[in-house]
Amino acid sequence: MPDSREAALQERSPETFVIDYRAAEQLLSARDPRGAVKLLDPLVAAHPENTAVRLLRARAFFAAAQLRPAELEFQIVLEREPDNAFAHFALARTLERENRSDEAQRHFRLAAALDPRPDYVAAARFDAD
Repeated sequence: MPDSREAALQERSPETFVIDYRAAEQLLSARDPRGAVKLLDPLVAAHPENTAVRLLRARAFFAAAQLRPAELEFQIVLEREPDNAFAHFALARTLERENRSDEAQRHFRLAAALDPRPDYVAAARFDAD
């Protein structure tokens, strides 16, 4: 028998999930990452395979300086989408904030190789070799 939380998730419509996702985006934009995480947790529970939800939650964790949860979420996204340049870049920034520069450098370079945006290329420091 499902517990009350599972039952509540099952009763929600797809439209409700979209509304919560958009509200979480707005909260993150308004610099309320913890509020965004609270909205996104049930979405991840209901749709653990959804990389967009996980990526937004990773960004919210990062903005809230919850670096280990951010790192784990970015890694899950990259397991499913290894060619996601933004996820590599964001994971690199997370690792950098954790003083793990060597690991960060690898992901900065992968991000730049996947998408040669100027900020990705600058962070990759290809000329430092």
